[in-house]
Amino acid sequence: MAKQLKSQYDVIVVGAGPGGLAAAISAKKNGADDVLMIDRDLELGGILLQCIHNGFGVDTFKEDLPGPSYAQRFIKEAQGVGIDYLLDSMVLDVTSGRKVFVTGTRGGFKELQARAIVIAMGCRERTRAQIGIPGPRPAGVYTAGLAQRWVNVEGYMPGKRFVILGSGDIGMIMARRLTFEGAKVERVLEVMPYLTGLSRNYVQCLMDFDIPLQLRHTVKRIIGKDRVKAVEAVQVDDRWRPVPGTGEMIPCDTLLLSVGLIPENELSQKAGVILDPMTNGPFVDDGFATNIPGVFAAGNVVHVYDLVDWVTKTGLTAGRRAAMFAQGHCNENPVFVPTAAGENIRYVVPHRIDPETLTQDTIMLQMRVTQPMEEAVLVRVTDGDTLIAKKRERYVRPGEMVSLKLRERDYDSVRHAKELRVSVAPL
Repeated sequence: MAKQLKSQYDVIVVGAGPGGLAAAISAKKNGADDVLMIDRDLELGGILLQCIHNGFGVDTFKEDLPGPSYAQRFIKEAQGVGIDYLLDSMVLDVTSGRKVFVTGTRGGFKELQARAIVIAMGCRERTRAQIGIPGPRPAGVYTAGLAQRWVNVEGYMPGKRFVILGSGDIGMIMARRLTFEGAKVERVLEVMPYLTGLSRNYVQCLMDFDIPLQLRHTVKRIIGKDRVKAVEAVQVDDRWRPVPGTGEMIPCDTLLLSVGLIPENELSQKAGVILDPMTNGPFVDDGFATNIPGVFAAGNVVHVYDLVDWVTKTGLTAGRRAAMFAQGHCNENPVFVPTAAGENIRYVVPHRIDPETLTQDTIMLQMRVTQPMEEAVLVRVTDGDTLIAKKRERYVRPGEMVSLKLRERDYDSVRHAKELRVSVAPL
């Protein structure tokens, strides 16, 4: 429970998931005296509290932890260093002047002022309406994350016989979880010609349990009046049009949707933060600063990460930079070097680098490719014809983020670069 709220804080963090927790802890440890976290949930930890599967913390703690255990380590640390937090509270608005308007059952309506803000609201799932599945509106159509909440936290089974649309990680993980609980997962349908989640989840959650995956397939319509009775699956062509004669009725009582995640950036837009149309997250520099002075972003609000360990790392960087800004230690007029997406690269984060900060943090360029390449490739960072950094990968896939670390030996080239263009090409 938070202490008596102050009217002004050095750093306010919006969101208390893995990114927000890391940002708040980092801000406090780097000299921010008054740090406040605000979250709409009843507990700290965010989405991790319903992710009871393992796979968290291998990079951060060198241990393979379930989500709640990973979150609890940061919750204890946040409480131990004296960070205030306000739960069951909704942030209504964030302004470019770093005012935060919040309301909740415990504190009513409050207007708070921050010297720096970290936005860490995470992401949300795409819904049926956003992908346009036709048919009636019976019970039994849910997002995979909602089903995860019901099964792992609330103790409810949403159905007995499932079809899952989309090969996102949450959907594949829930295919395994539901099987553990005695349900029948008929199959997973994926409209793309390739997997959109991590390969390890395909192996551990689908292959190990003999759950079929059909690529280039989608749900054409939902059948059922009061409850889902079946879905009609159909193959699609290269332009995602149904292929005539390929329709198949699959009896089921529940359809789960695992069709992508969207960064939660309504508050960011209210503050005037410019968003990247490719990621739906803010344009950020290497310190995760946005275009609004004193407003930083951390975690899945920037772009959707594959691993929570990476979310934590962004929070640590954003929190430290927010503390620096609050104390007046940030460069007010940086001259940035932009990054750019080259051959077979969809986007690159960060979008720009401040050469003066290169000694403060290790710069990690993270990107997603447009098309899969299943043979060895070379990831290159260039400035015109000058090669700055490179990395070999065994393969690249859209569902798996590619990372390239800029090392100290690269820094001098980065400082004098006009643009850092990242590309992927066969060896």
